[in-house]
Amino acid sequence: QVQLVESGGGLVQAGGSLRLSCAASGVLFRIDTMGWYRQAPGKQRELVAAITSGGSTNYADSVKGRFTISRDNAKNTMYLQMDSLKPDDTAVYYCNAERVVLSKTFAFWGQGTQVTVSS
Repeated sequence: QVQLVESGGGLVQAGGSLRLSCAASGVLFRIDTMGWYRQAPGKQRELVAAITSGGSTNYADSVKGRFTISRDNAKNTMYLQMDSLKPDDTAVYYCNAERVVLSKTFAFWGQGTQVTVSS
């Protein structure tokens, strides 16, 4: 129903920047919150940042002040600007979108994009 395609990952040195994009397509009716999650080897997937259709945002403490999430509703695209990257930011980054219908949440995921930060 909803397809999410991430792009923009890659290899960067510590202190560098990357910008991730997530393009959404398909049935986007009632898609409200979108977010970025990441999963490092041997660790659980964790929320990095989220944004509602109205523009409200929240961030994991570990990325506050370094990452910025944004969303272009007209283009059905979400972004994650990542600055001052650290080796601990190395992970596969996943795009997420949620649809709430009658109090039930449906979650959609992208395939993920690898971000590697070298020290």
